[in-house]
Amino acid sequence: MYEELCDEEIFRKVGGPFRLTTLIQKRLIALMQGAEPLVQLDTNDRMKIILQEILQDKIYLDTELNVQIADSDGAKIGPPEMGFPGF
Repeated sequence: MYEELCDEEIFRKVGGPFRLTTLIQKRLIALMQGAEPLVQLDTNDRMKIILQEILQDKIYLDTELNVQIADSDGAKIGPPEMGFPGF
């Protein structure tokens, strides 16, 4: 199990378990389709990468449950380049 999922912070950060699951699923698809990770980790474990992207405020869900990225200051700047439409 991933340590990050034992802390309530990640659930508060995204707005609950449903939104967390949605964000993870959509981002996992993007990474599998070739999107670049937004954090530098010494692992190929996509789940660890996604959890760190969330904890470091690199990705979030907008009000329509679309994955968005934030700039280095945490400002929302729009959807990430994911290589396929609809996400």
